[in-house]
Formats: sequence, structure tokens, C-alpha cells
Amino acid sequence: MTKHTLYFSDTCPDTKAFVEELERQGYDYDAVNITESMANLKQFLKLRDTRPQFEERKLWNMVGVPVLHLKNNNFIFELNDLKGVSCTLTDTN
Repeated sequence: MTKHTLYFSDTCPDTKAFVEELERQGYDYDAVNITESMANLKQFLKLRDTRPQFEERKLWNMVGVPVLHLKNNNFIFELNDLKGVSCTLTDTN
């Protein structure tokens, strides 16, 4: 993976603020709208259903988007993590 990848849905109410923060911080990423095509949805589901980072979201019946899949293979799910105001530190290298 050479760039970060943002998985999102244009129908998700959390997407707009998440994308605005990514743009504000100057993140370079590829965008994958999971509701745009079946191929995009399958790409996301393959990732979501094989990664333990999504387990808690699945338990809460959440889809798991928006999520930024970092090129170091970590994930950012929360806007507060992007802003650096949560208790969780995220390495974006």
C-alpha cells in the first residue's frame, strides 16, 4: 500500500466531517465509496471481515465506515482520533 485508503459511504452522516478533517490535515489518500459499486463494497467487506480491528464495530451492528486504512496497516475510525483529541494515540507513519 503506497497511500492511505479512505473507505466511506456518501450516505453515512459521519463521512462529511471525517473527510473535511482529512483535507484540513492534508492527508494523501485513495477514496473508496462503498456504496458506489459492488466491487467497492466487496473490497471493503473483504478487509472488514478479516481484520480484528473491526470486531467491536460489528458487535455494535456498525458497518465500520468511515475508516482510514493507513499505509502502515493501522486504522483510524474516529474523528477525534484524526483530530488528536482522543485518549488513543494513532501512529500515521
